[in-house]
Amino acid sequence: MSTFDRREKAEETKHARDTEVKFKANARRNKLFGLWVAELLGMKGETAEAYAKEVVLADFDEPGHEDVVRKVKGDLGKAKVAVSEHDLLRKFDGLLAVATEQVQSELAKK
Repeated sequence: MSTFDRREKAEETKHARDTEVKFKANARRNKLFGLWVAELLGMKGETAEAYAKEVVLADFDEPGHEDVVRKVKGDLGKAKVAVSEHDLLRKFDGLLAVATEQVQSELAKK
């Protein structure tokens, strides 16, 4: 195998890993966000876990994160829990770094 072939293979492997980390981190972020919102809604245990799963699944409605935020905002509104969109987005964005670190750590252990 030539140097070029090895380099190309390494780039393909890196791209595949980066894509995997991004996908898993986004899903993890959505779960963590769902658990945070569940707490705001007074949910605990299995109910909170089930709600977090709903939040993760909401991300498949359309490209981007707007579907997740829209779902959460709607649920908070129905429950009359006041959280500004700014605070929601700040928490949402902050959890991506946490989720990415968790996923990378888990993958490194494999």
